[in-house]
Amino acid sequence: MFSCFVFLGFMIYSCQCSSSEFQEFEGEYYGKADSPKEDEIAYSSLNQKHSFVSDVEETSEDLTNKTITVNSVEIPIISRDVAEQLIKRKAYTVSYNKDTKCPNWVAWYLTTSHADGEWARSNDYREDYDVPAPRATNDDYRGSSWSRGHMCPAGDNKWDADAMSETFLLSNMCPQDRGLNSGLWNRVETDCRKWAKKYGGVYIVCGPLYYDKVHEVIGYNKVVVPEAFFKVVLCLEGKPKAIGFVVKNNEGTKKKDQYVNSVDEVERLTGIDFFPALPDEIENEVEAKANLYEW
Repeated sequence: MFSCFVFLGFMIYSCQCSSSEFQEFEGEYYGKADSPKEDEIAYSSLNQKHSFVSDVEETSEDLTNKTITVNSVEIPIISRDVAEQLIKRKAYTVSYNKDTKCPNWVAWYLTTSHADGEWARSNDYREDYDVPAPRATNDDYRGSSWSRGHMCPAGDNKWDADAMSETFLLSNMCPQDRGLNSGLWNRVETDCRKWAKKYGGVYIVCGPLYYDKVHEVIGYNKVVVPEAFFKVVLCLEGKPKAIGFVVKNNEGTKKKDQYVNSVDEVERLTGIDFFPALPDEIENEVEAKANLYEW
């Protein structure tokens, strides 16, 4: 259970040429006031659509200021003051941040049928005209050492051509270490698809972490490079369980179990309340612990 609203010191910033300084929020990190240590950083994992009552209101069709009801279990709530534009896609929901030019989070429900399909990877990387300019473009990544790292992966969306194409919008991506993108992060995505097939479906939320005061930026539009990434996964089939991962934005050569965190811990690091639509008794139980070997 997200026991306390957290205000992390990052996200609002002003970009300068090759680096960008974020203004800190009033308040402190919950627990530790410094940035996560190497041994705190962890890795992420993943049911059939379950419906729970929510007190978040349904929205209009206006993409610029869209709010989305939390009648979908995967939709989280950010507890800090951060730029946010919510957009519901066919494949996923994205909380987009116009300051970082990256998502705050991306959430989706991965089913057995979505984990397989006939649609090949489209590779149509492109800017997202549903978000305001300046926004990330392919030119921003060109010539940098960073990959265009999917949050909702193409591999989860072979079930539909439009869903596949949506994953290549740059609003679904962050600058990501190339070794991480093709290595550990890819292995976690593969695990999630295995779990979706095993359990019938899993709820997934992932996104970037910014915990330094000064951040690298890339390109003319100054896309902010995350220091780390998080992923949380929830399964409600059988005995409910959840698992969280956080991994620094580098190659990530350790074994996967060394990146595992409880969802409660990921909430502490991110200031995001995951799976708030769950009944409290379920949320409290599944978010307090994580065991990769139970999956």
